Amino acid sequence: MAGTPSGPTSCRSTPKLRELGHDVTVATPSGKDVQTFVNDKDRGEVFPVDVKLAEAEGPFDVVLLPGGTLNSDAARIDSEIQRVVKDQAGAGRTIAAICHAPWVLVETGLAKGKTLTGYESIRTDLANAGATVVDEEVKVCPANGWTLITSRNPDDLDAFVAAINEA
Repeated sequence: MAGTPSGPTSCRSTPKLRELGHDVTVATPSGKDVQTFVNDKDRGEVFPVDVKLAEAEGPFDVVLLPGGTLNSDAARIDSEIQRVVKDQAGAGRTIAAICHAPWVLVETGLAKGKTLTGYESIRTDLANAGATVVDEEVKVCPANGWTLITSRNPDDLDAFVAAINEA
C-alpha cells in the first residue's frame, strides 16, 4: 500500500525492495498515484500506483503501511485498508509500518499486545491502544501470531527496509 509520507519515506522503500529482488505491488484505495508531501505541506514526488486496493491480489508476504501524517491519518479510518490489515494479521502474515502508519494498528485493535515504535507524536496513542512502545530504529515483534515491523521516521528507512527484506 502507499500513502503520503512526510518525505517520500515509504515510497522510497518500494524501489529499494525491488532492487533487493522483491515483487512489490503498490495499491491505494482510489487506485490513483501517490502525491507525497515534504513536512506535511510542500508537495514532493508523485509515485505510480499499480492497482486499486480492492483489486490487489493476495496473499501478501508483507503489507507495508507508509508513514507521514496526512495519509496515515486518512488511512487509519479507511475501511478497505483496515480490512486488508486485519486479514493480513489474521493470516499470520507480516505487517510493516513506519512513522505515523501505526495509527492503522490503533484503529484496527492490532496494536494491543505488540511491542513497537513509531513517530514520537503517536506514541501515546499506541500506548493507550495497549502496545508497549520503544524508541528504537526498527522493532520486530512476533507477538499475537503475526509479525509486525515498525520504525520511527525517515532516518530509519535503511533499517526498516533491511528488516522487511529479512522477513
